[in-house]
Amino acid sequence: MRESTEARPTEVAEPEPVEVAEPVGRPEPAEPAAPEDPLGAALAVADARAAMSGGFVAGGPWALRLHAPDRLKVTCVVRGGCLLVREDTGEQVRLAAGDVIVSDGALPYVMCSDAGVTPMAGSQLPVDPHTGLRTIGDGADLMCVAGHVDLSRDGGSLLRDALPPLVHVHSDAPEAGTLRRLTEQLLDEMTGNRPGAAVAMDHIAQLLFLQVLRISLADTTSLPPGWLRGLADERIAPALRLMHGEPARPWQLEELARAASLSRTAFAVRFRETVGVPPLTYLLTWRMNLAARALRHDGTPVAVLAREVGYGSESAFSNAFKRAMGTSPRNYRHSLGVATASVRG
Repeated sequence: MRESTEARPTEVAEPEPVEVAEPVGRPEPAEPAAPEDPLGAALAVADARAAMSGGFVAGGPWALRLHAPDRLKVTCVVRGGCLLVREDTGEQVRLAAGDVIVSDGALPYVMCSDAGVTPMAGSQLPVDPHTGLRTIGDGADLMCVAGHVDLSRDGGSLLRDALPPLVHVHSDAPEAGTLRRLTEQLLDEMTGNRPGAAVAMDHIAQLLFLQVLRISLADTTSLPPGWLRGLADERIAPALRLMHGEPARPWQLEELARAASLSRTAFAVRFRETVGVPPLTYLLTWRMNLAARALRHDGTPVAVLAREVGYGSESAFSNAFKRAMGTSPRNYRHSLGVATASVRG
């Protein structure tokens, strides 16, 4: 796994509840979704933006290395089939027409006709200016279109930790029809040479990624412990919605357990098994993710931001942020070149 240029959360202790002032509302771009949609809120907080990367056609013996440390790769097989090989473990996955995969770009993957072929980098292949497709060999056996999800804004941990290294949606999956229609739209925009095609392709890529997440929520067997798996748990999801909806509130374990219709002990055990951390540790991590996003996007004074994420003083917030993120709020903001607002608008 790569070393991120941004600090990432570390293991933290359970936070003590604090008294806070009423949160102060403030306008900001791409506001996280409403509390009833924690999936949308998490994607907004992670600044997860999908974009179209292009695609390729291949024929004969071929192999292509996939590597993009700051990204999740979204690849759709339009026609034909191939192998996906994880180079570090040797794991092989057979892909067929209609399949969609989301792979962690920080891990070494190869797409190929045969595992014995020496892979090349995609950057070595010329791009057809009319279709946006690269060609390997005669291009007769396979067509893929691909997008990516940029993880560089928050260091990638919020999404990367919630997903397995490889998500494979088979063409016969119950909701694969939606993915096929989106893939067809993507290909149509790539080859149609119409105004606004690049914008349209990025929006379709975002919908593709969202649909893969929805399918993952319907079948959590492959998901690691994390917030995404928690959203699919009928007992844990209500507690997550409460914490996402009112992050500044000093939530008590009893309140969250009551929302889950479980005893304190049963709730704490189930939450940790499903999400991977205790409930109040998750709340602290969520607050720090919200704070980091605000620091990336605007110049809200740190003292104001502290109240908005549940801290009664700037020093308490700054200490918690530094423990979780490895740097102070001001240094985090300064490293991104975001100016501090002197007057609250």
